[in-house]
Amino acid sequence: MLPKAIAFTVAAIMFLSAAAYAGERSDPFRQLEEILPTPNAFRTASGAPGPEYWQQRADYVIEVELDDELQRIEGHESIRYYNLSPDPLNYLWLQLDQNRLNENSDNVVSAEAPDFDEFPFNRMRTLVALKDFDGGFDVQSVKDVAGDDLPYTVVKTMMRIDLPEPLAPGDEFSFSVSWAHNINNHEEIWGRGGYEHFPDDDNYIYEIALFYPRMAAYTDVTGWQHKQFLGNGEFTLEFGDFELRITAPDDHIVGATGVLQNANEVLSPNQRQRLLEAENSDQPIFVVTPEEALASQAGKSDGKKTWVFKAENVRDVAFASSRKFIWDAWQHVGEQGNATMAMSLYPNEAEPLWSQYSTQAIVHTLEVYSRYTFEFPYPVAYSVNGPVGGMEYPMICFNAPRPYDDASYWDSGGEGKEWKRSKYGLISVVIHEVGHNYFPMIVNTDERQWTWMDEGLNSFLQSIAEREWEDDYPRKRGQPSEIVEYMSSIDQVPIMTNSESLLQFSNNAYGKPATALNILRESILGRELFDFAFREYAQRWKFKRPMPADLFRTMEDASGIDLDWFWRGWFYSTAHTDIAINDLRRYELDTRDPDVEKKRERELEDEEPITISDRRYADVLKRVDRYPELKDFYNDFDESEVTAEDREKYREYMEDLEEFEKTLLETGYVISVVDFENLGGLVMPIILEIEYESGNREE
Repeated sequence: MLPKAIAFTVAAIMFLSAAAYAGERSDPFRQLEEILPTPNAFRTASGAPGPEYWQQRADYVIEVELDDELQRIEGHESIRYYNLSPDPLNYLWLQLDQNRLNENSDNVVSAEAPDFDEFPFNRMRTLVALKDFDGGFDVQSVKDVAGDDLPYTVVKTMMRIDLPEPLAPGDEFSFSVSWAHNINNHEEIWGRGGYEHFPDDDNYIYEIALFYPRMAAYTDVTGWQHKQFLGNGEFTLEFGDFELRITAPDDHIVGATGVLQNANEVLSPNQRQRLLEAENSDQPIFVVTPEEALASQAGKSDGKKTWVFKAENVRDVAFASSRKFIWDAWQHVGEQGNATMAMSLYPNEAEPLWSQYSTQAIVHTLEVYSRYTFEFPYPVAYSVNGPVGGMEYPMICFNAPRPYDDASYWDSGGEGKEWKRSKYGLISVVIHEVGHNYFPMIVNTDERQWTWMDEGLNSFLQSIAEREWEDDYPRKRGQPSEIVEYMSSIDQVPIMTNSESLLQFSNNAYGKPATALNILRESILGRELFDFAFREYAQRWKFKRPMPADLFRTMEDASGIDLDWFWRGWFYSTAHTDIAINDLRRYELDTRDPDVEKKRERELEDEEPITISDRRYADVLKRVDRYPELKDFYNDFDESEVTAEDREKYREYMEDLEEFEKTLLETGYVISVVDFENLGGLVMPIILEIEYESGNREE
């Protein structure tokens, strides 16, 4: 490299692959105006809630009894529904999500046939269990406050209640529902709740969710959101206050959404004292010790207790119950002073893993997520070990990883690596499921329509929290290298696809949007701009219901950067990143100095190979050799020789140059041009690393 030479890189125009954008506009920078909904008084062009934004509300008082012999729920609820919309409502819709487990449900009859080339016993077991399981809600009554029956119609996983007269804007309506349903054995029938049986001590862990008829959402975007529940598209719910009264065997420990109201009635003096100690401890405190849990599971009581919980401004409730539970607690206080009791419930089979990591992971999640969004507003956060692999509800989540029977949790990570799979699996699932309190439990997205709006955003923040846990954390979701195979595959649809129509569900709803946000933060906006805009989105839509356009518009509004090309490529197309280097060229200024330029010409001529045509006639006696009189001055003249005339022309040329032109000639600048071609079709920044002869690198 010349001592004073400076290298420049110039990216050529990025050509779109016709295959990647088949059937679409060829301009990847086309604005999204014709795609995004028109702004209005409810949702503004900036991505913020409008001056007339509204959302409905529903308050509940729920009483349930857990039958530990029949694995069944009996329940009664009173609902006060507030019509805060500008529309009169002739009827109300409720979700009956347990009906997904009916043998004739859409979930069952529309399921793809299994791959019989690889048909394990567990799959056969599930098919047989679904056929025999009496699943779904048994709705026993629907009544108004006067006790009169209300007409209702069950439509698969939905129920319509016909009102005696239209519910006017600003009015409210109260009614009650009584119901019952059987609880699924989660080992046989997958669900977002269920029970686990321990044959050695004949005990159960119950993780109970979707257990009560819930108000469907009525919104300014969809009206009633009553798409049927098929399993993937989760929930769209209204905020409200809940009182939850759970009657269970009196030797059970119960954890639920909300704050326990009657600790004096259901907890022992020791347990209450330990909870007080947890408020000022610097580490988790056992409320129920492993030894106490073992003693409890050894016998069964015939008595019952009712645990009462209250939760304010939540969109759902869930609970867990078992006599096998160890219970630890540790209070986390946020930077703004909000106190949250972080707690874990788990059996002895989960030890020593859970007491070491579960509650620590809860607190870590609250610390990291609050820094990027808003301070955690709820007073409780549970992590419960049981049959459900990972599922979230307000203030409580269900997580499965356990150590092996010998209490170890080492496992092979492949390719000669070894890492504590159960350990990091537990930490990651706790971060993910606790993180769902932010998205979608507080930033209340429509999961029935857009899975990516909660799973993708949450997976993105999860990846940050994992990197802040320790160096070289062995999980890579959200990293660009991990999504290459999926994004270059044929078997995919755009991110902006309804939850039930996704192909490669995990990659589409979790991995790709998390990677997109990671790239947006690291390679396009930069951390400062991205973090400001993302926090603005979270705070604008806290306890409200954003749609995709609200996210897209807010990120542009708060960052000051046009990102339509980014959303179009990543979220509305299946294009991928594949950028080829087609050519590398080097340019230097023509000095006009004959001593320099003619030397260069000689060097280039020396490097030129003899062409095929030259070799073919190399041994033929040329005519000028046969007749020397045909030769003149130019036959022997060496054009690379510098003549006096050349030097005089150079002197005259230099005299005519401006001073800045002479300076540029002296610096010896070199321009290197790299030609790129976009084969994959996805518009992306080009990150080019240059290594110089000196060993220095530039990115």
